[in-house]
Amino acid sequence: MTSMDVLVVGSGTMGRGIAHCFARGGFMTGLYDPVPGVLKTALEYIAEDLQLFVDLGRMTRDRKNAILGMIETMNDLPDEIPEIVIEAAPEDIRIKQELFRNLEGLTGEKTLFCTNTSAISIDELAGCLKHPERFVGTHFWNPAHLVPLVEVIPGSASSGRAIDRVVAVIGQIGQRPVRINRDIPGFVGNRLQHALQREALALVEDGVVSPGDLDEIVRYSFGLRMPLMGPFERADLGGLDVTLRVHDYLLPYLDRRTEPAGILRELVDKGRFGLKTGMGFFSWEDGNAKKRTRDRDVALLRILEIMTAKE
Repeated sequence: MTSMDVLVVGSGTMGRGIAHCFARGGFMTGLYDPVPGVLKTALEYIAEDLQLFVDLGRMTRDRKNAILGMIETMNDLPDEIPEIVIEAAPEDIRIKQELFRNLEGLTGEKTLFCTNTSAISIDELAGCLKHPERFVGTHFWNPAHLVPLVEVIPGSASSGRAIDRVVAVIGQIGQRPVRINRDIPGFVGNRLQHALQREALALVEDGVVSPGDLDEIVRYSFGLRMPLMGPFERADLGGLDVTLRVHDYLLPYLDRRTEPAGILRELVDKGRFGLKTGMGFFSWEDGNAKKRTRDRDVALLRILEIMTAKE
């Protein structure tokens, strides 16, 4: 690779997905990870994800190979750091800050630093930098190569130039950037997602419904509408007077705990982490995980095509 447009730091699930997005969007992409051996696995996953587009007739094999050729993997940081650096390290503030401290010492005045944190305060992360005005939150969603939205979150010191440039670059690669007005824990999407998760866990813990039946209720009721309309459009269509009456009655009954649900902590304490360990709320030990992931990806791609066709 002669010249790098963007550097992705971290080659785990999110890092490799973000690198995929930038390479598919025409950016020469560096993928850095200091851990030996993991980059080979990351490239294999990216190739497999691209193959899905080929299998479904959305991409030629030559195009797949060209995209793979846009990615250069490295166990050492390059001598020249590009304008855009996106960190996708583990969700640990100390690890992320150490990375940014090291990177800032290697870069020039125009380099913009982006963090793919899903919940950690942008201001907290930027506290380690001499130039926090060049620091921006960019929350991609998993799987990043299929879910187009990216929350762009400013820190209190982020410059307008930095935000504008990051939004422009994310748009260039075909993602959908949405500017969040200010930095709050969890930003917007995860606050909504975990509010739902909290109520779901409470319902299961209280014996109201099983995990499988709750998922069925979500998938085949209001979840079915969600690709078509958000909560405010749905409220308008249903009638704000109806929403108000329901809220007056129902809100006092909703779960309000500020600690994780006991059922969740119990599963984690038993080492039942979900797909990664073969057991969570459900069993993933019969080899169905890979098929389930592929089925999800095929469905996501088709749903997205329907959504964009209607725009």
